[in-house]
Amino acid sequence: MVKNGAGGLHNVVHDHLHIPAAEKLAATATHKPRILLLYGSLRARSYSRFLTMEAARLLQHFGAETKIYDPHGLPLPDDVPESHPKVQELRELAAWSEGQVWCSPERHGAMSGVMKSQIDWIPLSTGAIRPTQGKTLAVMQVSGGSQSFNVVNQMRVLGRWMWMITIPNQSSVAKAFNEFDEDGRMKPSSYYDRVVDVMEELVKFTLLTRDRADYLVDRYSERKESAEELSRRVNQRSI
Repeated sequence: MVKNGAGGLHNVVHDHLHIPAAEKLAATATHKPRILLLYGSLRARSYSRFLTMEAARLLQHFGAETKIYDPHGLPLPDDVPESHPKVQELRELAAWSEGQVWCSPERHGAMSGVMKSQIDWIPLSTGAIRPTQGKTLAVMQVSGGSQSFNVVNQMRVLGRWMWMITIPNQSSVAKAFNEFDEDGRMKPSSYYDRVVDVMEELVKFTLLTRDRADYLVDRYSERKESAEELSRRVNQRSI
């Protein structure tokens, strides 16, 4: 369980750590932004999990409610029915969220299979509901070697495919084994500062868009298609 409060953030300069304010973005909702965090490794010492937990601490400090999904026990896509408990848990969290964080290690120049499986289990649509459409997304990756952007670039493509609002900033942590202490806490560095930037930006974008997501993704082509379908139904009933 990630604890809230400024006391847990020992790497920041608090005079410059401003809390995103709903009133500055003319938001109307009063509840905390709901952020789901996914990570892409099952290792006992998982740097993508460590980075995800740092992100959750920051998000909580910035006023968000966070939930981290544990991918242990999630079957491969299509290997089990959708009623599988781990699949249902993931889908319920995706529906609950107003924004998400995806964090994956780089494996063979790409995101991990663990990460891709989680994304693949989240449907593009469930009846008339699109579980990810209009929700914000921040992407992060960890690498064992030099800095790379392969994974965050791939996840940006997936985020767009899932109709999500992927924020401009992102985090890529190179040689991740050097960036975390024995307790799994991230050391002070420019990499850590970038994570602060990304989470601050994610909360701002979520506050800005969550009450307007339906309008922001309201598309001419889909309105037109719906009107034509309604017209066909009316005509069929009159025959």
